Amino acid sequence: MATAKKKVVQWEPVDIKAELLKQYPAKVARKRAKQIMINEAQENSPPSEIVANVRTIPGIITMRGCTYAGCKGVIMGPTSDIVNLVHGPIGCSFYAWLTRRNQTSASGEKNENFITYCMSTDMQDSDIIFGGEKKLAAAIQEAYDLFHPKAIAVFATCPVGLIGDDIHNVARQMKEKLGDCNVFAFSCEGYKGVSQSAGHHIANNQVFTHLVGKSETEKTDKFKINLLGEYNIGGDGFEIDRILKKCGISNIATFSGNSTYDQFASANQADLSCVMCHRSINYVADMLETKYGIPWIKINFIGAGATAKSLRKIAQYFGDQELTDRVEAVIAEEMPEVEAARLEVYPRTQGKTVMIFVGGSRAHHYQELFNEMGMKTLSAGYEFGHRDDYEGRHVLPNLKVDSDSRNIEEIQVEADPLLYRPRKSPEEMQLLEEDGLKFKEYQGLNPDMDKGSIIIDDLNQYEAEKLVQMLKPDLFCAGIKEKYSIQKLGVPQKQLHSYDSGGPYAGFKGAVNFYQEIDRLVNSKVWGLMQAPWQENPELSATYVWE
Repeated sequence: MATAKKKVVQWEPVDIKAELLKQYPAKVARKRAKQIMINEAQENSPPSEIVANVRTIPGIITMRGCTYAGCKGVIMGPTSDIVNLVHGPIGCSFYAWLTRRNQTSASGEKNENFITYCMSTDMQDSDIIFGGEKKLAAAIQEAYDLFHPKAIAVFATCPVGLIGDDIHNVARQMKEKLGDCNVFAFSCEGYKGVSQSAGHHIANNQVFTHLVGKSETEKTDKFKINLLGEYNIGGDGFEIDRILKKCGISNIATFSGNSTYDQFASANQADLSCVMCHRSINYVADMLETKYGIPWIKINFIGAGATAKSLRKIAQYFGDQELTDRVEAVIAEEMPEVEAARLEVYPRTQGKTVMIFVGGSRAHHYQELFNEMGMKTLSAGYEFGHRDDYEGRHVLPNLKVDSDSRNIEEIQVEADPLLYRPRKSPEEMQLLEEDGLKFKEYQGLNPDMDKGSIIIDDLNQYEAEKLVQMLKPDLFCAGIKEKYSIQKLGVPQKQLHSYDSGGPYAGFKGAVNFYQEIDRLVNSKVWGLMQAPWQENPELSATYVWE
């Protein structure tokens, strides 16, 4: 069996970090040094610490998004029957036009699907001067007259917060006026947090306050779960739902891929919450447990092995032999096709190297797929991670709340006097824990990274290019903003935010898709032929002002 030639990396971790920091002014270098970590999170080694969830240094071309993008684009964007209305200039509403490739299916008696619409108040200079509340009320009325939706969600952009429009008061008034339409608002101005992570938190709070628990329709399925932190990029959610249905597991609510108003409203009726993207949704998982008694576990449907493991964890929780047998039968039925596809590409992908810098938990999740292909992750990090995303939830009690985090409302949740119902007794929970099923646990990215690997928070454009030049990976995984600059360096870049035009990559069929696409990317010779015009004929040269 032919194997790919192993790439020898000459750079030592300490030298890599020093090289990344070398061009920065001293003050900037000191700050960035705390966000670039040489991983030592192995057994018998002291735990590594990284600075995360802090403001990007002005002037650096970050890969992050804003608070509005996290709220409107990530959490609420993939909903089919809730009208999303952006209060602000039309430019902000560009993010409403399916730039994340969320997929939805029509729902309800009217086959409603509003995801393809871009709805905005289109604020002008006069609205900034005199206020835009009347214009917002008129837009809500117009949306209601056109679609008669179950709910209208209003999103604030930066100018709205600066001029002081009270969008929550307008929403309350319009909800009372319309009667049969739930109108609520999100104070998710782009500047409100250090990244899109703040928008996730704001969205979680408002969805939980205005939607969860509002359904009067009882869900009577036997094995009911919530799937939290899955956004149906490229159809991932469709594949996961296919597998769950095949196993006999009912997905009551997805937050928020292909989600509906009724799903959000019924989430309190599930018996278990399964968390995919820890960063974007762990707030809702905790609140569902506190208010309704629904425990949560961390799962991962990215990777065939991870999918099988997650299905077994769900079956273990319910403790039903018939369900366990069905899960094992589904895994046995699905895995041969996956294994055949893996073995077909493995001789060409084994020994290849990859870097992964994406949001949420994807820098962690996708290592499952690359490991299955024999590929090694050289370096990884999050755009908007917090320390617990890197080091695990055990660090939460010791985290200090800074001024930026205090901008985000912390809602107080208590056990609902009518709807709170512990799904398992303390004794049952203890037995499951002793049997290896861990609740409210996420170990983070660091333990899965090799010792000495480079972990970087809030990677920027300069550092990305330097890493590629030094370590020469076979593949670079990130978002759209850095895609073309990396490819100009002669390295293929795979977009793991929106999947370019690919997907699904979740579940069993998704693993097959991923194997085949990565095989094509890392074994194509075209990348070695790429050279930017300025590399062939350099015309300009310069030095930094501090040199």
